Amino acid sequence: MRAAIVVPAFQAERAVAAVVAELGRIWPDPEAVMVVDDGSTDGTAEQAREAGAQVLRHARNRGKGAALRTGLRAALDRGFDVAISVDADGQHPPREALRLRGCCVDPEALVVGVRDLEAAGAPRANRMSNAFSNVAISGFAWSRLQDTQCGLRRYPIAATLALGASADGYGFEAEVLIRATAARMRIVHVPVRVIYPPEPERVTHFDPVWDPTRMVFRVIATSASTRARWLRTRIARRRHPPTSAAAPAHGRMTLR
Repeated sequence: MRAAIVVPAFQAERAVAAVVAELGRIWPDPEAVMVVDDGSTDGTAEQAREAGAQVLRHARNRGKGAALRTGLRAALDRGFDVAISVDADGQHPPREALRLRGCCVDPEALVVGVRDLEAAGAPRANRMSNAFSNVAISGFAWSRLQDTQCGLRRYPIAATLALGASADGYGFEAEVLIRATAARMRIVHVPVRVIYPPEPERVTHFDPVWDPTRMVFRVIATSASTRARWLRTRIARRRHPPTSAAAPAHGRMTLR
């Protein structure tokens, strides 16, 4: 199982170099570390490249989902089987990414990190938004999802891209969960450690109110589309049931 690291980054010049450098020290294949600079206007790309990452760039800011898709496609083109997403702000200790790599031997499983936000000292707004998203998205998925906002994940690359998730922003991660459950993809939840630096040092572009709201609306649209497609398929099968290749004996037809 060949594993890549995908780091979506936007205006992350203060933190991305340290993240990349540590990943490069511990990762079996240093060339596997890819940073997707999502249209940054600061020195994100330069800092990541100097720290040893392979850098892919968007000409303009397109959103985290678009950056993840770019990284997944690049990893697939380079022959990787799975890709572990790591945020560029330093909240995910690189050794947690290494643990996700080896925690599950099934290369087709979607491995999702589960954070203890209270123990990590996450702001109350973040804890509340995560709890809201977990309940809402689990309901639409008809499956208990333990941390729908954690960006530390291990994606089975080809299978994830085949799901067709198209959200460009943070909704991509939630959309993948909905489509994965509908496709009966195996989802493995793994407790992970997360770091929340003091407020003045924190680098984040996640809005704890509006981004979860957008995620849930994306999930509603995805869920409605998925169920409508399932209903159309079921109606079509009822109207045109499959026929047996060979007629049964005595000219009778058996309904199955």
